Amino acid sequence: MSLDEKYDRLLRFIGGAKSAAVAFSGGVDSSFLCHAAVSALGGSALAVTVLSPMLPQSELDCAKRIAYLTGIKHIIVSEDHIDDDVAANPHDRCYHCKKIEFTTIIETARKHGAEIVFDGSNTDDLDDYRPGLRALAELKVISPLREAGLNKAEIRELSKRAGLPTWDKPAFACLASRIPYGERIDREKLSRVEKAEDLLRSEGFVQFRVRSHGDIARIEVAREERGRFFNEETLDRIAAGIKALGFIYAAFELEGYVMGSLNKARGTCP
Repeated sequence: MSLDEKYDRLLRFIGGAKSAAVAFSGGVDSSFLCHAAVSALGGSALAVTVLSPMLPQSELDCAKRIAYLTGIKHIIVSEDHIDDDVAANPHDRCYHCKKIEFTTIIETARKHGAEIVFDGSNTDDLDDYRPGLRALAELKVISPLREAGLNKAEIRELSKRAGLPTWDKPAFACLASRIPYGERIDREKLSRVEKAEDLLRSEGFVQFRVRSHGDIARIEVAREERGRFFNEETLDRIAAGIKALGFIYAAFELEGYVMGSLNKARGTCP
């Protein structure tokens, strides 16, 4: 099936709903889904973003921009509390987090007349450890991109054709994914990670993570960006900035950025 055929299939699938809400994070997938939802449903499409301690300001700003560009109605729901099951940070943390987040999105959607909730999962998501997908299945959330057979590369290409600035946006996951399983999550740790990643962004790095291991910040940057890291002035600025946030040590991951690297330590969890 060609890419154009997959896109037509996507629009037909979305158009089968009278109205729908997109769970909107501001990432590549959900941004493109907002564009497609508006194309298929017009004013009967809306986007819902849950503003929690897990979502950095940079992602919220991006979501607002994409909502404006696509013309989709955008609803932001604030959720300041971190549930105990999420804060405990078990191996299936994402399941608990998604169950809570999407329950909020479903309730919000219904208040605004949308009975169906879409999420931006694509076919590539089936290849990684994603316990959150179980929560979506339980809540009967629908994944149109996956139904249309679209993978991440195809979504980026379609986003580029649509003129969406997110077409080449780096992969992103919620801030909780920076903290190893079993280490309790709190607002202070999440804020510290967010500020540390803002520091790397200000230095011009594009794809990166700051993994929090207690007093140690383990910095991952894309393999092709590693060479830029080895400049004495850059090293000194980043080390000083990281330590000013409360970390005692600033460590560099020699392997570079690896998506879901903390999943390597999830033990016997599937």
